[in-house]
Amino acid sequence: MMQLVFPEIKLIANKENVGFSKANNQGVAIAKGEYVCILNPDTVVAEHTFTRLLQEIKDLPYSGMLGTQLIDGTGKFLPESKRNIPSPLTAFRRLFGIRLGNVKSYYADHVKVKEIGDIQVLVGAFMFVKRTQYLEVNGFDEDYFMYGEDIDLSYKMLKSGYHNYYVGTIATIHYKGESTARNKEYLERFYGAMQLFYEKHFKSNRIFDTFIFLGIQIISFVKSKLYKERLPKQIDQYFIITNNKILKNKVEKALNEDVVAVETISGLIDRKNKTKQIILDNEYLSFAEIIDTMQKLQDKNTTFKIKPANCNYIIGSNYSDEKGEVIKL
Repeated sequence: MMQLVFPEIKLIANKENVGFSKANNQGVAIAKGEYVCILNPDTVVAEHTFTRLLQEIKDLPYSGMLGTQLIDGTGKFLPESKRNIPSPLTAFRRLFGIRLGNVKSYYADHVKVKEIGDIQVLVGAFMFVKRTQYLEVNGFDEDYFMYGEDIDLSYKMLKSGYHNYYVGTIATIHYKGESTARNKEYLERFYGAMQLFYEKHFKSNRIFDTFIFLGIQIISFVKSKLYKERLPKQIDQYFIITNNKILKNKVEKALNEDVVAVETISGLIDRKNKTKQIILDNEYLSFAEIIDTMQKLQDKNTTFKIKPANCNYIIGSNYSDEKGEVIKL
């Protein structure tokens, strides 16, 4: 599909899953641009994101990597957008959910959601960096198959004298659950990656190492047992933001539901009592407007779907830890 729809791109077609780290390193190795962006496939990026980041990375002092504010498919902020290095004590605080004096929390709370600030760790879903700097620190450590490699790369950037920046003035949708369902395999990989990072960078003493190891195993086991598939959300009202009546009729037929068409969000803001789903027409709204709309209307009773331009489907996810759905029109 990629070669058919985008014949101008260079496609690396691995015959087996080599993992997130190695695959991204393969891409950067053949890239020709001065800057590269590590970007997950389950993201929605606004039209002017990269031109704005190009300016920011030139203006910010000693810049290494830049990351944007990430929101999930319901418009909710994802706190992993800005994190601290999980030192042994930070990892302990994170694992067991307790405060430890002046020990930093796992998330970088010193920078507000919509601010630009110097942080330690960015998320691998969105990393914008100068290609020479990426290669200077040898890119992602390929010992990590999936998860943890973003923390490792962020840390290597810091140790090389660069600063990582969170750019909260720019928002990107990261559906997140589309990459991997939150099942036992995911939990084992995630906590296994945390253990690998800890062993590589913070090996201290046998007693504390054993304690962290046991903590990781216990948390992974408990969460895998508690994991349950969610039932689909019940929707009371459907809306579509568009000026296209034909599209509205197609959506009604696909959903087998009545759909109210509106051209602005003013008629939606006060409807908070009932659960509603809002379909956003990308031929009427830009991606920047879609992201802004999702942030403005975000609440526990609202879910979203996007109708991409020139496509015959709507797509979206109701949870940040579940796979979403594609509905053909």
